[in-house]
Amino acid sequence: MKTAPLKTSIATVSIAGTLKEKLAAIAAAGFDGIEIFENDFLAFDGSPREVGAMARDHGLEITLFQPFRDFEGMPEPHRTRAFDRAERKFDLMEDLGTDLVLVCSSVSPIALGGIDRIAEDFHALGEQAAQRGLRVGYEALAWGRHINDHRDAWEVVRRANHPNVGLILDSFHSLSRKIESDTIRAIPGDKIFFLQLADAPLIDMDLLYWSRHFRTMPGEGDLPVVDFMRAVAATGYGGPVSLEIFNDQFRGGSPQAISVDGHRSLMWLMDTVRREEPDIRIEVPAMPGPRTLEAVEFVEFATDGQGALDLEEDLVRFGFTRTARHRSKAVTLWHQGEMSILVNREATGHARAAFEAHGTTVCDIGLRVDDARATFDRAVALGAQGAENPAGPGELAIPAIQGLRGGLIHFLDGSPELSRFREIDFLPLAPSPSPPRPVGLVRVDHLAQTMTAEDMPGWVLFYTTLFKTRKTPVMDVVDPAGLIRSQAIESLGGGPRITLNGAENRRTVAGRFLVEGPGSSIQHLALLTDDLFASAEALRENGFRPLEISRNYHDDLEARLGLEPTLGDRLRQGHILLDQSGGGGRYLQLYGPTRGDGFFFEIVERSGGYDGYGAPNAPFRIAAQKRRAREPDARKA
Repeated sequence: MKTAPLKTSIATVSIAGTLKEKLAAIAAAGFDGIEIFENDFLAFDGSPREVGAMARDHGLEITLFQPFRDFEGMPEPHRTRAFDRAERKFDLMEDLGTDLVLVCSSVSPIALGGIDRIAEDFHALGEQAAQRGLRVGYEALAWGRHINDHRDAWEVVRRANHPNVGLILDSFHSLSRKIESDTIRAIPGDKIFFLQLADAPLIDMDLLYWSRHFRTMPGEGDLPVVDFMRAVAATGYGGPVSLEIFNDQFRGGSPQAISVDGHRSLMWLMDTVRREEPDIRIEVPAMPGPRTLEAVEFVEFATDGQGALDLEEDLVRFGFTRTARHRSKAVTLWHQGEMSILVNREATGHARAAFEAHGTTVCDIGLRVDDARATFDRAVALGAQGAENPAGPGELAIPAIQGLRGGLIHFLDGSPELSRFREIDFLPLAPSPSPPRPVGLVRVDHLAQTMTAEDMPGWVLFYTTLFKTRKTPVMDVVDPAGLIRSQAIESLGGGPRITLNGAENRRTVAGRFLVEGPGSSIQHLALLTDDLFASAEALRENGFRPLEISRNYHDDLEARLGLEPTLGDRLRQGHILLDQSGGGGRYLQLYGPTRGDGFFFEIVERSGGYDGYGAPNAPFRIAAQKRRAREPDARKA
């Protein structure tokens, strides 16, 4: 079977910026081509030839010009005007240097229906296009007046019976109307002239408004885009795979970041389709498959001076023991259960730069995976940037990438070397003469990362395309100063979880963390214990002061859940929060105070199959944190 290399494309409407800025960002992200959206061209003050030259200078092919609206089924004299308009579009296309125009199904109130009438119009348009060596693609808008289904659009193309007229498929238009993707498989691949892809969250609203404001990159939403792409691949289609995204957040976001996310989404999508649809005609770049995330191996803090002393006091209170020092760096290793915390006081390098810019901050996380090198290779293939990892003599070179907001992510696995990174890179220290009382913390339950709301979809995409995971529905967490969007990424098979919190303004706890706090995205660590009440008692004896929760919360909790008074008293006295699932699962939470840099620890206990994150308790935790922040000694634990 003859295959063609994957050709990636994106519509200029998908990202923010001027046309020049858009082309630069699209090219830098690795796309092969662009769809020129008419409004972007009309807003540009140069000629179409200049636009074409500018695209080629960036190494980009103009794969499509769009849209040509309200063409078919028009009564006279509007029909004649439509064909005259087409000639003007063809002039423009020749100057741009593209041979394909998108004609979307008419929404004009005066357009006439009838498959044969519409097919005749397209046959005539095909004749006009053929005289110039151009092609016409017909797309069914989900809200088209007479044609709003790709099956009807295909019937128009089939009856038009012209080599220069073909079908354009758009995943949003088909999937938003819940049209079965398998209906595409019967369409000849050579009659599909172009493919546009978009995902979207499931929202019950008007189709046009949904389309114009809430489209996302494939993998960021809830539509079955993989099934759609598999059906297209089964036809033998070998043309461009393009993104057409209308999204209010993206229009206000970084064109560079959105372009990178878009390219990553296409690489993930086509890799998935290649694995599930063996007869695909498109040659997709090889990469390892999705990896298994097994555990958080370490969390590393960049710090120095008083900040380092404060951090180590906190670790002692939480029952961590300093067990080793790095062979060649000013890094100490603190251990408890299956967890390692690294305290980095280096005077140079990545950690020092992070500390000087932001104060004490999480600068690196180490994730244990099934195959570290394969995870690194897949991450890079999906657009991540590899990170330099200078290692001294006899030390390990651990694969690493750039993470969110400048942090690093290292990958470790069960191989003979990487599984022993503590023994290889660190030297043991003598036991402390006065160790803290053991607290019983077992492992990291979840990492909580905070980002802007506009960055959140991209990082959901990053984790879900790199690892074997599932994502929970987006939830709105109420802060007195606004809403925080929250979504969890959960490892398949019981590995660690990552919660992503998107701040929409600077006044929320999450927003202030981004503006005033560290460069890292890690705002808190949730540490798992098998017995939170016992851990709370040990913490108290170690000098820990919990975040104080309002008595009103506990009084309401006791009444609402019908708790035994003894349990209610223990929760109240320990400042412990509780959430219960419908199946009887229970989740206990205990928070440490927020440090001056915005970071805090959480201790959790799960039982009875509870699988959430205590979301109903978030407003009360946030209110307590704001009260605590007003106290003069707010940093002390």
